[in-house]
Amino acid sequence: MSLSSAMTTPRLSLRIDLPNGSRLGPGKIALLEAVQRRRSISAAARDLDMSYRRAWLLIDDVNRAFSEPAVATFPGRSQGSGAELTPFGERLIAIYRTAERRCKKAAAGSIEEIVAATDVAYERDGATRTGKKTSARDA
Repeated sequence: MSLSSAMTTPRLSLRIDLPNGSRLGPGKIALLEAVQRRRSISAAARDLDMSYRRAWLLIDDVNRAFSEPAVATFPGRSQGSGAELTPFGERLIAIYRTAERRCKKAAAGSIEEIVAATDVAYERDGATRTGKKTSARDA
């Protein structure tokens, strides 16, 4: 059995290292999307199985990384606290997802070559069904 049939399809993720030292990647974008859906940092955190503190720190990092905030919070409102994406936050998600689609499309052929080379290398070196190589000593 080849490695490609033993695992899920290969995945390309986009992480942007910003000049100010901050980073923007799939985790922060997923968090922004969850805030957009749930209108709450704590609900978004629960959806993504992370602590409220971790979610808040990630959102704070995104808000500080750019000249305008991506998320606006409303603590102590009469209906309770909440959060929502700013127009910039919505645009940030759209820009990131567009870049991600373009990267995946541009890299598709190269990823296929990499996967094919990995499968050949694993099959040649005696991969087990889990994709782990076996050493001569284990054989």
